[in-house]
Amino acid sequence: MAQASTISTAAKLLISVSTACMFMLPMSATHAIQVYKSIGAHGEVKYSQYAPQNGRNIEVIEFRSDGRQSNAGQLAGKTEANQSAPQSAEEQRVAQLEARIKEQEAQANAQRCQSLRNNLTNLNVGGRIYEMDANGKRQYLDGREIELKRERVQQAITQYCS
Repeated sequence: MAQASTISTAAKLLISVSTACMFMLPMSATHAIQVYKSIGAHGEVKYSQYAPQNGRNIEVIEFRSDGRQSNAGQLAGKTEANQSAPQSAEEQRVAQLEARIKEQEAQANAQRCQSLRNNLTNLNVGGRIYEMDANGKRQYLDGREIELKRERVQQAITQYCS
């Protein structure tokens, strides 16, 4: 009787493990992540998990949870056979942070560039130009000082604006 009980318990355990495996197999195949690849307004390649509003040549790429593309048996990010393996989670976070920093720097440069161009426009318009001193009083610039400022602003525009 004890032997029948042990066999029954083993059979139940085997059935429950088999059932769990059967449910897990389809789940791994259906956990695909969609990534949208598009070309932005200035020709840059963009990747997003959301469909872009204003992009050209939109391509949908699906990745499985193991990093392979679901439509092709390739690893994520591989375009040629000689490329390295996909990045680890830490490497991906570092890459995302670097991309975010690069984007913030680009935005700061764009704002700096716009400010410099506005300053150059003001210097070129003519009229009386002044700067505020430490006491909050206006210090009017003479023609030579205006010309020096104009040259410095033009150099800065050359440096920051492409």
